[in-house]
Amino acid sequence: MIEPLARDEAFLADVEAARHDERGALHLWWLGQSGFLMQYGGRHLLFDPYLSDSLTAKYAATDKPHVRMTARVVDPARLDMVDVVTSSHRHTDHLDADTLLPLLSASRSAQLVVAEANRAFAAARLGVEPESLVGLAEGETRGVDAFVITSVPAAHEALSPETIGLVVQAGPWRVYHAGDTVLYDGMVDLLRAHRVDVALLPINGRAPERRVAGNLDGPEAASLAHAIGARLVVPCHYEMFTFNTASPAAFIIACEAVGQPYALLRAGQRLTLRQAGGRERGA
Repeated sequence: MIEPLARDEAFLADVEAARHDERGALHLWWLGQSGFLMQYGGRHLLFDPYLSDSLTAKYAATDKPHVRMTARVVDPARLDMVDVVTSSHRHTDHLDADTLLPLLSASRSAQLVVAEANRAFAAARLGVEPESLVGLAEGETRGVDAFVITSVPAAHEALSPETIGLVVQAGPWRVYHAGDTVLYDGMVDLLRAHRVDVALLPINGRAPERRVAGNLDGPEAASLAHAIGARLVVPCHYEMFTFNTASPAAFIIACEAVGQPYALLRAGQRLTLRQAGGRERGA
């Protein structure tokens, strides 16, 4: 089992410590799979968290066991500071009731942002009213708490209104969370227009023989980040399940070949970006 760099009390202490950093700094923590916690100005947005063993339990007695590779960073019931949560699509590692229900119970004012086409499905999974969720149609921009969130298309093999990426503006920063996606026509031009500072991109690729829906692989993620002019790219969607992972080595080689700045994080590790353009990786 891969141990997070910081977990439980140590992770929560680091999140609290980041609140006292200089004004204007952006903080990101990788929580495993496609989950990231973002902090800006003391407000918190949580991208696509999977912080349970629900899939391991669900598939334990099947021919597709979901054997966990990385230990959980934190109990979602401890995340009472979260203001906004996102779900890019309906797959359980992006819309997990065992994560979201304790999280939303702990942080009762948190707003859950989903694709409008998934709003009824997400509400049914969580046992809540659809009106309690924030649904974003493709291309829609909405202010949610302290963040401005724009829905962009994503192609989890094929384009669908049920699968989205998000560009989130926090102060001067723009963060692109791709969700699950492969490349599609017009993607580069669309994302370049958003002037992305940080791109959070999957790298586990496509494996039809393992019945795994498609994602960018490492070189594709590096190429996309470079093509859209991202100041920094962070890989994700690996080292969670043994049947569906990838080494980041090819991603690193591809980034370095084109001169694309990147940051490789361990689960529970903080990345801090400062307005002057400097960045540091936290403990």
